[in-house]
Amino acid sequence: MKSTDEDIKVLSRAVLSDAHTDAEQNLSNARAKADEIRKLAMEQAAAERTRMIEKALVEAERVRSQAIATTQLKARTMQLEQREKLLESVFDAVQQKISTIQRSTDYKKTARLLLREALIQLGAKKAIIRADETTRKFLTSNAIDEVSKELQIQIQLGKPLKQGTGVIVETEDGHRQYDNTLETRLGRMQDTLRSPVYHILMGESL
Repeated sequence: MKSTDEDIKVLSRAVLSDAHTDAEQNLSNARAKADEIRKLAMEQAAAERTRMIEKALVEAERVRSQAIATTQLKARTMQLEQREKLLESVFDAVQQKISTIQRSTDYKKTARLLLREALIQLGAKKAIIRADETTRKFLTSNAIDEVSKELQIQIQLGKPLKQGTGVIVETEDGHRQYDNTLETRLGRMQDTLRSPVYHILMGESL
């Protein structure tokens, strides 16, 4: 009986020992697995932080570049607005002083040139001339006859202009006309004059 009891005890101890060993092994494996998972999680977290930082840096650079571009655009827009205001003030001043051109000693010649150019641009065989009172004084019968013969156009003097300085010519039926007043000429030339006038105002050479 003793032998059997002892065998049972030995067997029990062996089973318990194996169970303990298995438990220790399982615990060790679990700890290793937990360490591996924790390490992987830390690596993933670090990688995610890096990605987030990189993304934040890219976004910050985008915002900075956009802010710089917006600032530059606003500055350029303000510069252009100031330029336009300056040019408009110059052209307005010129418009106000156009009538003084008629006081020059060369205006008699200018009046004839305005008439001649207007008739050529109109391109009609018969035309009616309309001019402001001062210009009409220089467009004498002799002056009109000379231009008429030169261009082979029948010219008739019409009603005086109520507005404008210079000449407007039109066809007999009034369907076509050419405005060659100094005000209109300046308006036609403004686009081409803007750049050189601005350079002159800024003290730059053309």
